[in-house]
Amino acid sequence: MRKELYGLICERLSRLYETADGQHVYVDEGEPVPEGAQRLVKHIDLWNHNVEFIEQEENWERPAVFVEFVPIRWNAIQPGVEYRAEAQVNLHVVTDWQGSTSLGSELREDGLRVFDLLDTIHRELACAEGETFMELDLVGSQTNHNHEEIIENIEMYQCVAIRSL
Repeated sequence: MRKELYGLICERLSRLYETADGQHVYVDEGEPVPEGAQRLVKHIDLWNHNVEFIEQEENWERPAVFVEFVPIRWNAIQPGVEYRAEAQVNLHVVTDWQGSTSLGSELREDGLRVFDLLDTIHRELACAEGETFMELDLVGSQTNHNHEEIIENIEMYQCVAIRSL
């Protein structure tokens, strides 16, 4: 389940682009990328407390998304054969701090653009399904301002996980 879900997240987020005029678009496989468009999510990896040790980490471009699998408690449907769980996966969306977002700040719109990114990510992942999971959907959000030059938003998703042996 984790491998399939991680693969889907990587595949969908790697197809998101920002056009020259600031629009977020999804580019299907085989379609051309709009001229001048840049990949919206520049780095995707498994979560390993990356922002806590940012000075010690290899340099990764931002915006970055780190995928954290919360511990799963499986329920036996058929012991030894099939299991189900309400699994949660947290997406740590890490962006550069753009400056003050206070009322009247010249940087306000740039600083708040991160929330547009979160909406775009949600649009691509909401209700996703695979062979080993179904009904992926948003269940929580948290914004972490405890870092000097970056902002970390944690988007919490839940799905029904299926494990068959």
